[in-house]
Amino acid sequence: MPGVYRVDLLTRQISAPDVDWSYGEPNEMLNTRSSENSMQELGESGGAYIIRIPFGPKDKYIPKELLWPYIPEFVDGALRHIIQMSKVLGEQIGSGQPVWPVAIHGHYADAGDSAALLSGALNVPMLFTGHSLGRDKLEQLLKQGWQSREEINATYKIMRRIEGEELSLDASEIVITSTRQEIEEQWRLYDGFDPILERKLRARIKRGVSCYGRFMPRMVVIPPGMEFHHIVPHDSDMDGDVERNEDHSASSDPPIWSEIMRFFSNPRKPMILALARADPKKNITTLVKAFGECRPLRELANLTLIMGNRDEHFSLLFQTLIMGNRDDIDEMSSTNASVLLSILKLIDKYDLYGQVAYPKHHKQSDVPDIYRLAAKTKGVFINPAFIEPFGLTLIEAAAYGLPIVATKNGGPVDIHRVLDNGLLVDPSDQQAIADALLKLVSEKQLWARCRQNGLKNIHLFSWPEHCKTYLSRIASCRPRQPQWQRSDAEFGNSESDSPGDSLRDIQDLSLNLKLSLDGEKNDGVSTLDNILDSEENGSDGKSRPENAVLALSKGGVIGGTQKALSMEKADNTIKFPALRRRKYIFVISVDGNTTSDFLEIIGTVVEVAGKDWGAGSIGFILSTSLTISEVHSLLVSGGLSPSEFDAFICNSGSELYYPSSNSEDSPSGLPFLVDLDYRSHTEYRWGGEGLRKTLVRWAASINDGKGEGKIVAEDEAGSSMHCYAFKVKDLSLIPPVKELQKLMRIQALRCHVIYCQNGSKLNIIPVLASRSQALRYLFVRWGMDLSNTVVFVGECGDTDYEGLLGGIHKTVILKGAGTSACELHANRSYPLEHVVPFDSPNIVQAEGCNSNDIRVTLQKLGVRTG
Repeated sequence: MPGVYRVDLLTRQISAPDVDWSYGEPNEMLNTRSSENSMQELGESGGAYIIRIPFGPKDKYIPKELLWPYIPEFVDGALRHIIQMSKVLGEQIGSGQPVWPVAIHGHYADAGDSAALLSGALNVPMLFTGHSLGRDKLEQLLKQGWQSREEINATYKIMRRIEGEELSLDASEIVITSTRQEIEEQWRLYDGFDPILERKLRARIKRGVSCYGRFMPRMVVIPPGMEFHHIVPHDSDMDGDVERNEDHSASSDPPIWSEIMRFFSNPRKPMILALARADPKKNITTLVKAFGECRPLRELANLTLIMGNRDEHFSLLFQTLIMGNRDDIDEMSSTNASVLLSILKLIDKYDLYGQVAYPKHHKQSDVPDIYRLAAKTKGVFINPAFIEPFGLTLIEAAAYGLPIVATKNGGPVDIHRVLDNGLLVDPSDQQAIADALLKLVSEKQLWARCRQNGLKNIHLFSWPEHCKTYLSRIASCRPRQPQWQRSDAEFGNSESDSPGDSLRDIQDLSLNLKLSLDGEKNDGVSTLDNILDSEENGSDGKSRPENAVLALSKGGVIGGTQKALSMEKADNTIKFPALRRRKYIFVISVDGNTTSDFLEIIGTVVEVAGKDWGAGSIGFILSTSLTISEVHSLLVSGGLSPSEFDAFICNSGSELYYPSSNSEDSPSGLPFLVDLDYRSHTEYRWGGEGLRKTLVRWAASINDGKGEGKIVAEDEAGSSMHCYAFKVKDLSLIPPVKELQKLMRIQALRCHVIYCQNGSKLNIIPVLASRSQALRYLFVRWGMDLSNTVVFVGECGDTDYEGLLGGIHKTVILKGAGTSACELHANRSYPLEHVVPFDSPNIVQAEGCNSNDIRVTLQKLGVRTG
């Protein structure tokens, strides 16, 4: 498309004997060059490419359900590729400045999770398409009753998949769906999206009223594109001459035609065509009953049933799949066999021999010919499914000039609105199905009008139309990309995004949506109006301006507002790029123990580094839930200088600092510089004061009725601009982390909830911030080598623990450290092994926390120290 220079499709590289060799190719160009599409027009690196990133087991294909532990490794590899391409494109078309992606689009849950991490590390807008949603799949599987929830989770890793989709909602600016039904019926199952709340927030934005930190992704319906250039509809029918041209004659009819026609005693009658697998949800038995019990319809038309095992066999978009055939009944699944037997019994019951075709075999290449045959007979295509998420075959049928009868449940409603080429019916109403079919085959003018409408409007489902709409949506996103600041004020205030126009026009600005603090949607004592209006009008004397740049102090926040230092004021900025020159970087990120234990581990790791400590070969980063003031006190008590460290990741990854020799420039007198660019990156969807007030109300609701003393109390000294901290008196008396995260999502507050310091503290940080993401940010900004980074963690840790284990960095698990934090993970919605690659050679457990154990473990990882 005009204006698009390059598209990279990132996927997994697989070199295994059971997959095609091309899956092992690291790069593959999709649009080959020609004289019309020359290098001069495309540019040296322009075009579309498949980029295969090696991650996970190197020599075998594994199902998507087993990929979750390796997603961080994919993200790191993808980040490396993107950084490299930004430099290449910068040299070619960017006047020497890096050229970053305009957008990152995740498809399916695992790619959505990956895109969210890439978006956060690069500060680039994210789009998401779910395709098949976990909550909907879970409901369907539970209804079937074959497996318990625990068995489903073990088989499909469904809870991790759902969390991936929730994270995608948190981070996405736009969610692209194929139909409105996907929005209204499937996405509304998620904590992070409610169509009513979305409209409410959009109404407030249009009225110019603040939403106080609440955000919703824009839901946009963009049907998938199709290729129509190879489809040539014909106007002739069975009463006329058989189609002929220079290449075809009557004797060259497609073989599938005779395979179908042999069933009919009168093959010239209009054909009612249905293509669907033998599945109860496809409702084919109701169609056969409707046909069999409507004598006028039987007299006017024939019925053709093309039944296979998978819907994809019938779609023209999936031409590379296995040929679609129906198995022998004895070899079919019990469900499919039961449906097929029911259909055969109905054919016998209504004596439909000579009127119903049900060929057993067909090839993928036969599908266009089947559509063409139905159109030639002036027939009708029908999809009677109880619910149809999209309905691709309806579009294909229209492209061949076939009017349609379709279910009114789901995607066909949107398709019919565009094409206007048929009738919608209640799939459970047998008489309505028969009446609609009879109407179309008997009223020739209606049939012709529907055919013409379909052919006239079908271009709206073409690839060019899809791409035009898609690109216009990307253009509507507020541009974001890595931009390193040059002044204090440059990123002082970040313009917030908004839900935008994503659903129907607003009919009522006074939508009454109830939100409660117990995490239930649409049920509670406080309406969203009350909550928002109280934030708009209320004042508790603790106002914190969202655009204030907080600074450093021993007590945390001074008067609610502080002043940050610009890195340009420091005389040692030359130290920061040293991250790029380090042979190894040790990241000490051991949670859950006392500060004295933490200090002891720091000392032990420093001892292991030996002569490399401070000599430039090994760099050190502290990664912790502590504030920078607490870190400073810790280092001083241990006789360590901040200047001996490269960086400090504080407040659970919401703040990033570097050592500074100019402590007199800091109002707190502490020798640190805050990274304002990292704050700018993580500002995205940060709820600010609106989020804080919601958290304060939540804490009050927990404390109510619990007697004397606060179970949860706001910790102003432990808070910072992008971290709201709370002290927890008794972990057992507050909801698990997943419940508080759910509550925030239900109220459209986008953030990460982290229980830390053995459950004695609660940190709320931006959705794009984390300790692991801070490391990726250092990789992007300073070129820190992630593959030569070693992260030291305990056996357990804060509730963000899992994010520190995966990726291309090396991990040392210190046996015996952090075990006191294990209770924080008791209420995890999925087991740790679902998301951590314990079989990875990059993860090794030390036998203990002493220097010798650590040294031996580093040797196993190939890390040599002095």
